[in-house]
Amino acid sequence: MRRRRGPHRVGGALLGGAVLGASALLGPLSAAGAASARAVSSQAAKGIALDPAMFATGACMAFAPTSGNRHQTVFLDAGHGGIDPGGVGTTEDGSQIAESQINLPIELASMAILRAHGFRVVVSRTQDTTVLRLGPADVDDGLLSLQGAHDDVAARDECANLSKASALVGIYMDAGYESTNAGSIAAYDSDRPFAQSNLALATDLQNAVLWAMDAEGWGIPNDGVQDDTGLGSSVGNPADGGLAAASAAYDHLMLLGPAETGYFTTPSTMPGALIEPLYLTDPYEGTLAQGASGQAVIAQGIAGAVEQFLAPPKAAHPATPA
Repeated sequence: MRRRRGPHRVGGALLGGAVLGASALLGPLSAAGAASARAVSSQAAKGIALDPAMFATGACMAFAPTSGNRHQTVFLDAGHGGIDPGGVGTTEDGSQIAESQINLPIELASMAILRAHGFRVVVSRTQDTTVLRLGPADVDDGLLSLQGAHDDVAARDECANLSKASALVGIYMDAGYESTNAGSIAAYDSDRPFAQSNLALATDLQNAVLWAMDAEGWGIPNDGVQDDTGLGSSVGNPADGGLAAASAAYDHLMLLGPAETGYFTTPSTMPGALIEPLYLTDPYEGTLAQGASGQAVIAQGIAGAVEQFLAPPKAAHPATPA
């Protein structure tokens, strides 16, 4: 059953902007994807922290390939985490679900598949934590302060840059104003030197993840591949000036966007895109997002898209002599 689409917004910690069938990419669901949820703790124990002084415990961790070596690195970001739950929704049985706790197992499952296919993978976090090592100014009444929300997203880009990755993928979920808001969206930034690569990665993600979900008969609406201009949620009251005003004026998602004088100085240096495959505020889609099998399907789509994007170009065949 296809549900109608509605107003879209991305979780606020992405900062910036106003509130808002590619079957060739994938084979059958891999054993690595299905087993990854059971291997989370063992994977986390084998990672290498890239900068323990800068990042929270368990954040910004690098993992070597488990089979072969393509000599390529992928950066995966599980959105939100710790005292930043991200979007909140409700499943069909009435259970409340938080985005941060759903993004993480999908990230780790995607990592398991990519490592098995020869990629080095760096993840923004391996636990339910922020990525930034928080200081007093980053917390306000038990939640991320405006400064903390800004710096936590910036820390994800800094981790991506430390990783020297060939591609950045943000893994997030959506939330809407009505329970009927539904569908998958991929976002990219067009105001970067590698804008065409951003678009190509976003298109691969949207096609592959939708194909994987459609193969399960879920009927998820295709909300398209969109430029990040106007996506996201500004945080704080712009009338207060300072960081709140700068956040509202920044017309990109920080995870994907360019530098902005006085606001953001550490943008990512590699092609990147963001996928939000489901709405947590739609009980049907929220139930799919919560389940381990649903998370494995999405992870398989993400891994297939990354592999497609990073595949070497096919050699042109010489013309046949007349």
